[in-house]
Amino acid sequence: MADGRNRSDVKVGLEVEVVQKHHQRSGELTEGIVKKLLTKSANHPHGIKVMLDSGIVGRVKNILE
Repeated sequence: MADGRNRSDVKVGLEVEVVQKHHQRSGELTEGIVKKLLTKSANHPHGIKVMLDSGIVGRVKNILE
């Protein structure tokens, strides 16, 4: 299972687990399908920021197979 720190690993349409800004302390993860990539840099130490189909924005923690 890949983590979401490299932009090249995260693609639109993939199923991922993200942590939302207000869940960063608890680490609560939300599953969804990537709709849009929001981070422009090639990598990010806390995960690539994405928008899910549901409209939720968060940083990718896991890429689900």
